[in-house]
Amino acid sequence: MDNRVRPEPGLSCERLVFFTDALFAIAMTLLAVELERPGADELSSARGLGRFLLDQRGSYVAFALAFCLLWSVWRRHHKLMDEVVVLSKWFVGWHAPFLLLVAFLPFPTAVMGASITNPLAQSLFASTMAAMVWCEAVIKEVAAGAGLVEGDPTRIRRHADGSWAVGAWFLLSAGLAWLVPYAFVMWFIAPLAATTGGALLGRLRTPHPDRPEPPTPDTGKP
Repeated sequence: MDNRVRPEPGLSCERLVFFTDALFAIAMTLLAVELERPGADELSSARGLGRFLLDQRGSYVAFALAFCLLWSVWRRHHKLMDEVVVLSKWFVGWHAPFLLLVAFLPFPTAVMGASITNPLAQSLFASTMAAMVWCEAVIKEVAAGAGLVEGDPTRIRRHADGSWAVGAWFLLSAGLAWLVPYAFVMWFIAPLAATTGGALLGRLRTPHPDRPEPPTPDTGKP
């Protein structure tokens, strides 16, 4: 007789991990599929091919950025799922908008690659990334708050703080794109925003040890 505790139907860790990994793999592959291929005229000479590759440099920068960012998000999710021991409906449910944005990212990447200094193209990409990492932050908050991970959930909350900070960094760059044509350079230092911004958010939501406790109301009882 099998005495192992089975998860509630629809709350299997393995199925969620497999589906998430597959969708990330497809999205990262589509980034390359969206790159324009040279035609017969460009391939007829080295000069023509060189001119084509130079003209497509924005697409290559957008591809590299999107691939590295998706890899970073997937890697963080991979580490989180290695610590999750049980799922909840909220935890699974928040994967729907999270993975929707992962699947959508190849589109703003292609748009930005066609005109990388276009402020609307940069805003579309940055807003998509901000929404994605904020969904990631909510998933971490749910995992920590509902006790879905092994051990102390404090570390998971610190990682969530970093995701909130990165999302704010991308949203800031979306606004600056209308003032600075190369605002996308900010995305290269997103890990720094996660470290410094996450630490700041952690201090803001952690009670200060020197702060006096609120007085206990007098009930009149001894």
